[in-house]
Amino acid sequence: MQKRVGKNGKVFKIIKFRTMVPNAARIQPRLKKLNEADGPVFKIQNDPRFTKFGRILSRTGLDELPQLINVLKGEMSLVGPRPLPVSEAAKLTADQKKRHLIKPGLTSLWVINGAHTITFNAWMKLDQLYVQKASLNLDITILIKTVFIIFKSSLYVLSSQSFLSP
Repeated sequence: MQKRVGKNGKVFKIIKFRTMVPNAARIQPRLKKLNEADGPVFKIQNDPRFTKFGRILSRTGLDELPQLINVLKGEMSLVGPRPLPVSEAAKLTADQKKRHLIKPGLTSLWVINGAHTITFNAWMKLDQLYVQKASLNLDITILIKTVFIIFKSSLYVLSSQSFLSP
């Protein structure tokens, strides 16, 4: 479990499948030069800290499924800005912190608009847009697109040679 920032800046423990080696947090500072994200977040597409099965879970988005428990506990919603780790959320500007006016979500506009392929500023703008425009229709659209993305990425991962080879 990791500490994340939720609605109104309240810290909660997000429930996830372990996708990385147990000492991943201690290894991260040594990988700082490989960070592919701009802004205060840390992202490496082919992060060497992933376990083999963890990489599959992450690439398919299935590593997020345990967060349904966070939804049931009322800490998260199905749709909303993805919750950031406490250390990363602390670096947000006042405008970017408006994402904390609502519950974080399992999926978001960021997820369906390219996730790790877009800039940090574009991500934060999508979160701010969602806070302003949140509605049942928008949530349904995001959920449907997310299911499609998970299905498509799962098919890709399952059919890739790297997955099938020993």
